[in-house]
Amino acid sequence: MQNTLNLEGVEQQSLKEYTEKAYLDYSMYVILDRALPQIGDGLKPVQRRIIYAMSELGLSASSKPKKSARTVGDVIGKFHPHGDSACYEAMVLMAQDFSYRYTIIDGQGNWGSTDDPKSFAAMRYTESRLAPYAKSLLQELGQGTVDWVPNFDGMLNEPVVLPARLPNLLLNGTTGIAVGLSTDVPPHNLREVASALVHLLDEPKAGVAQLMKHIKGPDFPTGGELVSPRADIKEIYTTGGGTLRLRASYKVENGDIIITSLPYQVSGSKVLEQIAAQMRAKKLPQVDDLRDESDHEEPIRLVISKKRGVDVEQLMSHLFSTTSLERTVRVNMNVIDLAGRPRMFNLVDMLTEWLKFRRETVKRRLQHRLQIVTDRLHILDGLLVAYLNIDEVIHIIRTEDAPKPVLMKRFELSDLQAEAILNLRLRNLAKLEEMKIRGEQDELNGERDVLEKTLKSAARLKTLIKKEILEDVETYGDERRTEIVERDAAQALDETQLVASEPVTVILSQRGYARAAKGHDVDPTSLSYKSGDGFLASAQGRSNQLAMFIDSTGRVYSVMAHTLPSARGQGEPLSSRFKPPDGAEFCGAMIGDAGQKYLLASDAGYGFIAKLEDLVSRNKAGKAILRVPAGGKAVVPSLVPRDTECLIAAVSSIGRLLMFEMDELPELAKGKGNKLINIPGKKYQGGEERMIAATVVPEDGDLQVYSGKRMMTVKWDDSEPYYGERALRGALLPRGWRTVDRLVGIKL
Repeated sequence: MQNTLNLEGVEQQSLKEYTEKAYLDYSMYVILDRALPQIGDGLKPVQRRIIYAMSELGLSASSKPKKSARTVGDVIGKFHPHGDSACYEAMVLMAQDFSYRYTIIDGQGNWGSTDDPKSFAAMRYTESRLAPYAKSLLQELGQGTVDWVPNFDGMLNEPVVLPARLPNLLLNGTTGIAVGLSTDVPPHNLREVASALVHLLDEPKAGVAQLMKHIKGPDFPTGGELVSPRADIKEIYTTGGGTLRLRASYKVENGDIIITSLPYQVSGSKVLEQIAAQMRAKKLPQVDDLRDESDHEEPIRLVISKKRGVDVEQLMSHLFSTTSLERTVRVNMNVIDLAGRPRMFNLVDMLTEWLKFRRETVKRRLQHRLQIVTDRLHILDGLLVAYLNIDEVIHIIRTEDAPKPVLMKRFELSDLQAEAILNLRLRNLAKLEEMKIRGEQDELNGERDVLEKTLKSAARLKTLIKKEILEDVETYGDERRTEIVERDAAQALDETQLVASEPVTVILSQRGYARAAKGHDVDPTSLSYKSGDGFLASAQGRSNQLAMFIDSTGRVYSVMAHTLPSARGQGEPLSSRFKPPDGAEFCGAMIGDAGQKYLLASDAGYGFIAKLEDLVSRNKAGKAILRVPAGGKAVVPSLVPRDTECLIAAVSSIGRLLMFEMDELPELAKGKGNKLINIPGKKYQGGEERMIAATVVPEDGDLQVYSGKRMMTVKWDDSEPYYGERALRGALLPRGWRTVDRLVGIKL
C-alpha cells in the first residue's frame, strides 16, 4: 500500500510499513549512535561527548577538577539530551582504573571499587577532570583533523569523531549490546599495539601470526592470568570472535594461598562468598579459614588458609573450576568502520583500518597547517610592503575614510593583506622591522617546504606517523599486567576427594532407617533401634565412598557415606532422602569402591553378580537394577570377597539350603539374573515357598544360619550335603532350623 493523502491532507500509511520503518530506525539508532564504538577513536557517542564537553570546560589534566554534576549538566544540556544517571555512569567507567586499561578521566572522591563497581558516590559529591591519556584523543582537535556537525538543537557544533593519536578501541576495549549486534573488544597493552602498528606500517601485508609476535594477547586492567592456549588466541584474532579464559594469580606464603589479582570484572567479596558457601556445605574440608587483607598498598589480597598436607595446585584447580577465580570472557569485535557501517573486524583489519584513519587525520592536520603557513606568508608579504612604505601607509590610514580599498589599489594588496595591516595598531605598524618579517618568512618557508614534501611523499608520511606513535608510547606506555600462561583446564575435585577417608559401617534397620558408625568393629545388632524396629543389614566401607541401598522393587539408591547421620542416634528414614515407589521397602545396604561386587537376588530365587559402579544413581528416584516379579521383593545383598573362590548359599522359606559354585552365576549390570535355587512356580505364586536369603561364602569360611536369636554354623568342609549345581532344590536343614531369618558368610 502506497502512502496517500486523505481529504484533510493527512498522510496515510499502512501499519506494517510504519512499524517496519520505526523498528529499523530505532535499530540503526541503537547500533550507530549508542551501542557500538567508532573505530577511529574507539568511543561511543556519549563517551565522545563527555570528553569533548570536559575539554570545552577547560578540565585538562593540569587544571583544577570540577564537580561531576557540572560536567554532566554541560554534556546533557549541550550535546547529549538523555538521562543524567546514564551519562554519569558512562563517565564513571572511564575513570575506574579497574574498568579501563588507560583511564580517560581523573576522578576525585568515591568512584567505586572492584568489589562493587557501581558503589560510586553521586555526581554532586565527586569531582573530575581529564586524565593525561585524554590528550592523545584531543590534542589535534582544533587543527582541521575532523568533521563537525550541529548538536541536537543546532546551536553548537560537535566533532563527528575525535582525532585519536592511538588506537583507543584496542587499548581500552569496549562492550555494547545493540539490536541484533553486540560488541566485546578486550583491552590491550599500548607498547604491544604500538609495536604491531609500526610493523604493519613497514609490512602492510603482515598477517595475524606476524602481528602476534608483537601483540601477545589482551591485557586486562586487573591483571590475572590469560590461560587460553595460543591457538585459541590466534583463532580469535583471525576471526574476530571467540572466548578467553582468565584466572586469578596466586602465591604461597607460610603455607597460606594468597590471591594477588583477580580476573577482569570479578569481585573479591563474591569469590570469598563462593568459597565460604562450599565450606558451610562441607564440600571443602581442605580449607581452614578465609580472610580479606586487601588495602591501599595491595588492592587484592585474599588469604586462603589450607590444612596441612593439602596439595595447593589440586585445591586451586578445584577453586578455579567452581568459583569466579576463573571466568571466560567473550570476544566479539563488531565495530563501526570508517564508512559508518557496523562490521566484524579481525586483528589485521582493525589495525589496518585504524592506520587508514590515522593517515587521513595526519594528512588533514598537515594540510590545515600548510594553509595557515601559506596564509601567514601571504600576510607577511603585505606587511613587508607596508614596512617599506610605512609613512605613506600611515598617512593613508589617518587621512582616508575608507583606507582599505586605497591600500589595496595603491600597493596591489589582497583583501587579506590589507585587513592584516589595518588590524595592526599604528604604534606596532611604525615599529615593524624588516629583519623580523624576513626571519619569520624564512622560518615559515622552511616549514612549508617540509609540509609539502611530507604530503607528497607516502614514505615521509609513514615515518611521521611512526614517530608520533612512538612518542606517545614513551608518554603513556607501561608494562603488561595480565600474564599469558598456558595452563591445564581446571578440574573440580570429586566429592570423594573432598572427604577424609575413614572406616565406617553403614547400618540399615527393618523400617528403612540408615546411619553410619565409625570403624568396622561395630556390632550393629547391639545398637538401639526405635520401638518396633530392628537390625536388617550392614556394610563396611570408607567415609568417602558411596553408600547404596536397594528397595524391595529392585531399585538402587546412592548417597555419600559421610552424609549419613551418626550411629549415636537411631538414623534417619531413607524415604526422606529418596523417592521410592509406593509400598516399597528398603531391603539392604552396600558400600565399597567402583569395582566391588555384590550378589543381588529376588525372593523368586533369581539373581546375579553386580559391580557397584553399575549401580550408581544420583537421582532421588533411584535406578532400576534387579527385576523383581509382581508380588515379590529383593533380598538382602551379599558382599563378594575379592581374589578368592566362593560358594553361593541360598535358602528357601521351607528350610531348603543349596550351595553351589559362584562361577555358575553371571555378572550383569541389571536384569533378572539366573536361577539360584529352584522354587516351584505354583508354590511361589501361591505364597507357599520363597527364597528367604542368599549369601556368598568365601573359601574355607563358614556359613551362619540365623533362626530367631539362634545361630547354626555350616563349615566349608561340612557343606557337602547341601552342595550341588545351580538351580536345584537343595537339601532340607535339620529339624528346628528350617525357619531361617538370614544367612551370613564368614571368612575365617
